[in-house]
Amino acid sequence: MINAIIGPNSPDRPTEIMDRRSFLKSIPVGLAGTSFSLSFPSLLAAIGKENHSEWDYQNPEQWGDISEEYRVCKTGKQQSPIDLQSPIKSHIGHVEIFYKEIPLRIINNGHTIQVNSVPGNFIIVDDQKFELLQFHFHHPSEHTVNGKNYPMEIHLVHRNQQGSLAVLGVSLKQGQEHQTLQLIWDNIPSRKSAEKLISDRYISLNKLLPTSFDSYRYFGSLTTPPCSEIVYWIVFREPLEVSLRQIQRFKQIFSSNARPVQPINRRFILTSL
Repeated sequence: MINAIIGPNSPDRPTEIMDRRSFLKSIPVGLAGTSFSLSFPSLLAAIGKENHSEWDYQNPEQWGDISEEYRVCKTGKQQSPIDLQSPIKSHIGHVEIFYKEIPLRIINNGHTIQVNSVPGNFIIVDDQKFELLQFHFHHPSEHTVNGKNYPMEIHLVHRNQQGSLAVLGVSLKQGQEHQTLQLIWDNIPSRKSAEKLISDRYISLNKLLPTSFDSYRYFGSLTTPPCSEIVYWIVFREPLEVSLRQIQRFKQIFSSNARPVQPINRRFILTSL
């Protein structure tokens, strides 16, 4: 049950408690009816495989014109990322996270640095289990908070047995050097490459999470083509610290790999009470 407290001064919103059924009614019929199920091509895009048509971050507003497969990047009404503003405080429940150490399997796919997971790392959201597929990085952050960017953002991409996606977003701010991140940075392929297994290097996934799991939640899309509107976003409110040197190291490879924020339209953004 999601009990959202609706602001009394919101003309477009009811003043009573919003339960989960009402919340789901706010989602477009095509999205709610499919339970966020993924077609195979969309899944490949979500986990960082090659797309049929090449794209880049030079003109993201033109992604929808590259091919019919990417049209929703231009026409969609539930696109990501967004500016996280005016959230509705609600009883959204906790995200249960079950992560362990994994061998470092790293790839430069031409758009980001990605680390692939292994089976056995998962989260529980609304009593559903989502397995971690991979995580990757963006500079600057794709989501903004009240118009403010962070220097970087991590996306941890999960999938359940039905093909639904849940993505954890972790903002990165300038501060102290992050040791786990440095293990990854020490092995970054500077050019586009196949997966590289560093067999003697293990990383603790829990070290990539904030101490508080308070979050913003909303329904949106992949932030890269084909921009499929099939993602349950969970963006943590608390950022992690990384050093300026670590930010600059990523920037040397990807000067900017963040899609601009998209219109919120009539979506609800929920946050923890």
